[in-house]
Amino acid sequence: MKRILFPIIVVFSVMMVFTGFQCASTEITSAKLYINQKNWDKAINVLNKEIEKNPKSDEGYYLMGLVYSEKEDVDNTIKAFDNSLSISKKFEKEINTQKKVQWANYFNKAVSFFNRAMQATDVDTQKIQYERSIFAFNQAIKLEPDSADTYKNLSFVYLNQQKLDDAIVPLKKLISLEPSLEGYRYLGEIYFNQGNVKLSKYEESKNAADSLAAMELFNKSIEVLEKGRVHFPNDSEILLYLSNAYIAANKIDVAISAFKAGVEQEPENQYYRYNYGVLLLGGNSFAEAAEQFEKALQIDPSYINAHYNLAVTYVKWGATLSKAAEEKGEENPQVKVKYGLALPHLETYLQKKDDDPAIWELTGRVYSILGRLEDGVKAFEKADSLRKR
Repeated sequence: MKRILFPIIVVFSVMMVFTGFQCASTEITSAKLYINQKNWDKAINVLNKEIEKNPKSDEGYYLMGLVYSEKEDVDNTIKAFDNSLSISKKFEKEINTQKKVQWANYFNKAVSFFNRAMQATDVDTQKIQYERSIFAFNQAIKLEPDSADTYKNLSFVYLNQQKLDDAIVPLKKLISLEPSLEGYRYLGEIYFNQGNVKLSKYEESKNAADSLAAMELFNKSIEVLEKGRVHFPNDSEILLYLSNAYIAANKIDVAISAFKAGVEQEPENQYYRYNYGVLLLGGNSFAEAAEQFEKALQIDPSYINAHYNLAVTYVKWGATLSKAAEEKGEENPQVKVKYGLALPHLETYLQKKDDDPAIWELTGRVYSILGRLEDGVKAFEKADSLRKR
């Protein structure tokens, strides 16, 4: 970024030297002298006199914008430049150049403050640096309101602070400017998580308004993530949150239809297979779900989430068969078969991620059902030890 902007700054400075003493009013000439001397206050004073005498002084407003820019007064910089451009386009090129220079200045400051916040160990220091970063990014936005990178980075500051509501506005602006993977991902995730919060509130309050608010947020998540899927059809996170949002919004049939179409169009896409399987599992279509997870693993044997969900599919399948058999007073040999099919996938998952007590407990249950009591005890002990950390 600096390599691109440095030549602009040099050219701009040379231009000031060569245009500084062309025929102009006394006030304009004096202003240019004060600007070369970096005497900003006196420059503003004489430029105000110039504009008072000549309200249509495009150069007067232009020079005033330059001075306010040097004083880091962004609001007055933009106001002065806008006034100059409303009178004529004579200084349009110079104004655009100066805005870009100042945009880069504030953008770099914001990034620097953000990095300091990330490195800070003191909570108060971190908060101060985050706030400085936010201020600098917002100043940069004023100067270049169509810069997607600025909105993206501003949203990252808010996300790091867990200020999710504040992150929504820059993320929405970001995806309105360009198809941003991060924009779709994070905005869809925020709406989804906010929907879950409202849904949890409804479960306690039984207030219909909370349920309606949750559904509205889930639908917002679906809308954003569907747009993201158009641009990034193979992104696993977009597909995962999209399928979860469909389930939460009670639109499983719609979701199954959409992901089934995705599988048919791209049968070698493990992410479509996986998320189609998640939806089928949510509808207790165990055989169909298992088929999709197995095919996802054929495409990518290291797909750890597919191992986990395939295991869950077999566990739920076995539990369903067991319950049905108990109600009839019978035994179904397929129960242990299903649990046996789940076990290797649980073990594979734990080889990669062994810090989740819930998975160890589930594995312990499977060991116990299969008669491997010693292994079951060890798994339960591992789950207990993780919970005590």
